[in-house]
Amino acid sequence: MIRFQWFLFLFLMPGLPVSAQSSEVPSSVLNLQSFNEFTPTGRNWKLAGDVFYDLNKAGKGSLKPGTGILVNDLSGKSNGHIITKMEHGDIELDLDFMMDKGSNAGVYLQGRYEIQLFDSWGVKNPTSADCGAIYERWDDSRPEGRKGYEGHAPAQNVSKAPGLWQHLTVVFRAPRFNPAGTKIQNARFEKVMLNGVTIHENIDVTGPTRAAAFQDEQPTGPLMIQGDHGPVAIRNIRYKAYGTEPATLTNLKLSAYEGKFKSPADLSSMTPRREMAIDVLAHLAPGNKDNFGGKITGLLHLPKSGQYLISLNFAWIPAETNPANPNGAGELTIGGKTIGVDGRNGGTASAIVNLEAGDHPVVLTYYKNFGLWYARSNDITLAVEGPGVAYTALAAPVRVEDPVGAITLQTEGEPIMQRGFVNHRGRKHTHTISVGEPGAANYTVDLQKGELLQIWRGGFLETTPMWYGRGETQLSVPLGSVIELSGKPSLAVMTDQHSAWPDSNATYNNLGYDVDPAGRPVFKYTLGSVNVRESFEPEDGGRKLAHRFIVTSTGQAPGEIWCRVAEGRDITELPNGLYAINDKQYFIELPTNQKPVIRSTARNTKELLLPVKGKDNGGVVTYSIVW
Repeated sequence: MIRFQWFLFLFLMPGLPVSAQSSEVPSSVLNLQSFNEFTPTGRNWKLAGDVFYDLNKAGKGSLKPGTGILVNDLSGKSNGHIITKMEHGDIELDLDFMMDKGSNAGVYLQGRYEIQLFDSWGVKNPTSADCGAIYERWDDSRPEGRKGYEGHAPAQNVSKAPGLWQHLTVVFRAPRFNPAGTKIQNARFEKVMLNGVTIHENIDVTGPTRAAAFQDEQPTGPLMIQGDHGPVAIRNIRYKAYGTEPATLTNLKLSAYEGKFKSPADLSSMTPRREMAIDVLAHLAPGNKDNFGGKITGLLHLPKSGQYLISLNFAWIPAETNPANPNGAGELTIGGKTIGVDGRNGGTASAIVNLEAGDHPVVLTYYKNFGLWYARSNDITLAVEGPGVAYTALAAPVRVEDPVGAITLQTEGEPIMQRGFVNHRGRKHTHTISVGEPGAANYTVDLQKGELLQIWRGGFLETTPMWYGRGETQLSVPLGSVIELSGKPSLAVMTDQHSAWPDSNATYNNLGYDVDPAGRPVFKYTLGSVNVRESFEPEDGGRKLAHRFIVTSTGQAPGEIWCRVAEGRDITELPNGLYAINDKQYFIELPTNQKPVIRSTARNTKELLLPVKGKDNGGVVTYSIVW
């Protein structure tokens, strides 16, 4: 999680679980069951039900019949681009893509401004030609070596291996024109995220990038995917298109109260201490900052009719709170619907409300009975998203939240270890160690339970929540693209291969860790009479992470010793011998001739198991995680 010094809307305290929105405005979907969403194109574009690209050999891909995946197949003579019938201005675009080894492609917003798609797996210093880059513009009249200009490299390389699905999110603001048609504002990439990591923010593009379909600039244009460079597969194309007229909240008036309150309704029978006009949504009345109530009225203007997602948050009510003694609550009334925050489950609530275009009276009532040291802010956030309207925090104050910059740990020439707390699948683990490798293959282990929690590629850790101020949450936060693993024991003693894998090992006993000559930890623990030494080591320049167990037994183990290598919704053996986990989220590579057991679980998932076989029920197990 990155801390920002300036912001226009509320951030909850870093590290605390945030109450999820109960609903969201759905995206539009490009139907990939046929080519009806696209203009006529070359034969290189095909539809498939599945696609395989070999990690090690370019041009050895294969397709399975079906639909849902758009594939650029350059095995024939055709190499045309594919262009949507849909035209867009401002847009939030999401899609999944998969690269062949060494392949090159691109997604062009409005057919003019390219986000580069490239096999950049393992590239140490990405450029404007690498995956996720905003590609350069081109001018043949410029001197040699300077013909390309205004390209923007990604902030870090979080690209996955060829043959794995990757995710791209683009928030794009179209250029603006005056009534005479003269451009008055450049196109802008407000945010680009690759595999969950922000790699660009607020980048202006002064004109079409190289090889654009159109050399002019317009308020709208189609989406284009490049087809003349290399194989690429695309799926799950979703978007939210936005207009240029914003939603606004004006005519704000505050009635301020002081005292103790049991519910927002208490304020209706009280006389306000102060009444005042305000221009931002905040409790601006002078007085007690930990013991107050307020009623804010205003006028919400919406440009279009339709369903709007209304989100409300009171910063002083933390997600981690005592439900028997909440420190505040509130409610919003709009369009005949009330959205309430009762304070017992955090300070956030949201709802979908059907609203007509035009002006709508808004009444916001709230109170705070006491302050908490870990939720100091008194900010209020009221946000709206709907037809033609991007997520907008209404009448939000501009604040300097925290003058400190992010405190980060980065790996350089040797491994680095950091103890601390880690959030994993919504739960805080308090006895963890994270290890960063110079090749950017990073991981976290729970020492209390012997569980591999997560792996990630890219930057190592942000430690601001640990080391700044009081270190309130003690959280260390990965800076790269994270794959959360199931967080269960890697080894277990079972009756046989059909026994259910345990959620925890009752006989697990942590013995700490040694540090090997390279500076990497070697974890030591016992499982009853079984001794284990567990280690990790990057391979192939950090593209792979080898996981190794050395198991010895001091007595007769009450069963067979097994290693659970992976769990996922699906596990598929590929033609190149790798195993794809979770719909090609990552690969598992096993030693030659090692055959695993792949089995189903009661949770409708798959598990990949390896037996620990050797003298006296001991042995060595090694496999590699590839992503």
